[in-house]
Amino acid sequence: MELDVTVPEGECRALAYPALVGRPEPGDDVLLNTTALAMGLGTGGYAMVVAVPNRLPEDPQGPGHLVKARYTPLQATVQGADEQDSPYHERLREADSIDGMPVVVADLHSALAPILCGLYASRAGARVAYVMQDGGALPVWFSMAAARLREVGWLAGVVTVGQSFGGDVEAVTVHTGLLAARHVLEAEVAIVTQGPGNLGTGTRWGFSGVAAGEAVNAAGVLRGRPVAALRVSEGDLRERHYGVSHHSLTAYGRVALSPAEVPVPELPGELGERVRDQAELLAVRHRLVPVPVDGLREALETSPVRLSTMGRSLDEDLAYFLASAAAGRLAASLLS
Repeated sequence: MELDVTVPEGECRALAYPALVGRPEPGDDVLLNTTALAMGLGTGGYAMVVAVPNRLPEDPQGPGHLVKARYTPLQATVQGADEQDSPYHERLREADSIDGMPVVVADLHSALAPILCGLYASRAGARVAYVMQDGGALPVWFSMAAARLREVGWLAGVVTVGQSFGGDVEAVTVHTGLLAARHVLEAEVAIVTQGPGNLGTGTRWGFSGVAAGEAVNAAGVLRGRPVAALRVSEGDLRERHYGVSHHSLTAYGRVALSPAEVPVPELPGELGERVRDQAELLAVRHRLVPVPVDGLREALETSPVRLSTMGRSLDEDLAYFLASAAAGRLAASLLS
């Protein structure tokens, strides 16, 4: 729920999650966390409503015994697909395989829509689930893209795993999240990324996208077909992110121990050569798959949500979106 809130400095945009803090009404006093505004964070730029002191949320009614955002003031109790009281517990209790399901793994949440664009351009009507990790935003409610993609039928459902919550299905780990995507949502393809937002420190290991490598491992151990989407940029001129980002090279080259298929977009010119050369670093463990990008620009323009990554639009960082769409194109080719 988006609000305009008066603060001593003027006015600001704020977000409230009514299930956690209550539903604000015009004229209410609200307690705000303004960290994102004070730090100038790029994702969202909202103050967050911590409480509506005179309008409390309803007491949780259940069912469910999983606590997420644990031991924080706004911890949420949800029912996990894998917990004992779930109607899906028996289905998941001994489940150990996702039956060769393609699992597209990406670093950033902004890859979700372009992956779907590339996939549906080749395989219209495929049933796709989104498995959201907890490296960025914890409530999936923060993602307007996920909500819209669900609304238009581009996603069969969202599975929130780890500390993230609010999906159609809740699960404890990426592993049970993938199993739920396959056996509860009956997905043909799963896409795994963190939620909106990304934490990076400019160091080799200090970034939230390291979890992409662990997601590849989870897909592999569950007998899926991991597809490791490269984070590619022509708009980010920082050396560590230009061409193939060091995030991809670290997550897939060092963390991912399970072999994956790595779609390498066939980009033109010097950028394309750089991407191919950088991707070769991953060939020790993974299978590099050249993917043509013809027609993908047109596919991206069909996106039902606005395409943006790190504040850059489709025209400002076309290579990023083409690389993500190429991963979707490859995943479509893996469907029987």
